[in-house]
Amino acid sequence: VTFKDVSGLTEPKTEIQEIVEFLRNPQRYTDLGGKIPKGALLVGPPGTGKTLLAKAVAGEANVPFFSMSGSDFVEMFVGVGASRVRDLFRQAKEKAPCIVFIDEIDAVGRARGKNPNMGANDERENTLNQLLTEMDGFGSNSGVIILAATNRADILDKALLRAGRFDRQITVDLPELKDRVEIFNVHLRNIKKDDTVDVEVMARQTAGFSGADIANVCNEAALIAARNNKKTVDRDSFMSAIDRIICGLEHSSKIISPEEKKAIAIHEAGHATVSWFLEYSNEMVKVSIVPRGMALGAAWYMPEERQITPLQALLDQMCMTLGGRAAEELSLGEISTGALNDLEKVTKMAYAIVVYYGMSEKLPNVCYYDSTGQSYGFSKPYGGERAKQIDEEVSRIISEQYERAKQIIRDHKEGHARLAETLLTKEVMYSEDLKEIFGERQWRSRTEEIMLLQAERDAAREAAKAAESKSDVEEEKENSSEPQDVVAVEVNPVEETKPQDDNDDSSVATPPPFKGV
Repeated sequence: VTFKDVSGLTEPKTEIQEIVEFLRNPQRYTDLGGKIPKGALLVGPPGTGKTLLAKAVAGEANVPFFSMSGSDFVEMFVGVGASRVRDLFRQAKEKAPCIVFIDEIDAVGRARGKNPNMGANDERENTLNQLLTEMDGFGSNSGVIILAATNRADILDKALLRAGRFDRQITVDLPELKDRVEIFNVHLRNIKKDDTVDVEVMARQTAGFSGADIANVCNEAALIAARNNKKTVDRDSFMSAIDRIICGLEHSSKIISPEEKKAIAIHEAGHATVSWFLEYSNEMVKVSIVPRGMALGAAWYMPEERQITPLQALLDQMCMTLGGRAAEELSLGEISTGALNDLEKVTKMAYAIVVYYGMSEKLPNVCYYDSTGQSYGFSKPYGGERAKQIDEEVSRIISEQYERAKQIIRDHKEGHARLAETLLTKEVMYSEDLKEIFGERQWRSRTEEIMLLQAERDAAREAAKAAESKSDVEEEKENSSEPQDVVAVEVNPVEETKPQDDNDDSSVATPPPFKGV
């Protein structure tokens, strides 16, 4: 595996490539007084490519590469873990310069003293102590670079994270839209796909997917296409694969009574109707009443790429989520348990608006979120009166958005009824079918705007690079032309005796003033 196989992850890749450069050409850095970093810790959610980056370093570095898992050190026998650490570093020093990679370092690097072993010997702590000593203790480990990966940096010992042991913490985060396009292109290299596959649309539909999830989508799509005896993997196979991963397997054999099926259709049509007429709701892709996984029906959306979320976007999201229950109440005159998942989402979102984001009217600019990860335990950071105000604000926000959802369904009653009827007969409807019922959506997707801005910025960068290289070439030509004239005078006497025109001022025998090489 080389860096060509690692798509996306621009910043982590740049930092990790620099470590390879340190090993290949240390003189370049040490001449300026810099020291080679002792180690780098790769931190990020599962499946984002931390181990893949380490494999790429191994492929690119041209130096010995030692790879171990954190759990390899821990043994039930006393002293084995510490001796394994000593053996590893002794071998590494013999082969220096080299790289040591410890995967899942939280298995051995957990903070000490959290779980006292009632006076008995704690093998994990001994192993960690030995690791700390080897990484930056009394002895020197020049030329040995430690790479480690974990998705639980919050539980690691503080002594392990300090500079001198891990000089750099490289965050490997979930891929952005542009990164997802690149990751899809890497995994689609060996897949026989047809012209109907649009990589950008798939990347937009897989917001929040890690690199491992995207690899799984591509593999599932190939398996689905093979199951259906197709010669190539088409768009429908990829859509089915994404649905399979998000919602679970389709339960075509599950028998649902006509009354329940009608209630499910009305519920899902309610979500689709409300989302179509809200500015900040995500763009609808399709809506289905075919049972999948634990869900009896589902609506798929094209998530918007946002770095920050305004209050109105959160309220629109809540309103759209409550659209299903609002539709049930208006169309059937009764509500059901089918809205359980919707209500859970809405309640959590309302509490976040009040307690975390400080967006409430009665309790503005107040945040009870603890970013250190140390929960408040049994005591809350506010009193009983404040708790009552929080509950009142949460109830007010939810009831306002519920009434708003009901009003949107009342305003578009005919369209909602048509959508529910069509769902009952077709079972699956796409955004094109919604356009026929409700007309073109009023608001443009913000993700498309971001993609246009990204394309413009990339084009501007390319133009700037081209202009810079062009100016460099022209400057080289200018610099190279002047010394050639001087050399011609000094070296070639024939040029000097060559007859010159009387009107020509630029005699070769009198060269232009020297401007420097």
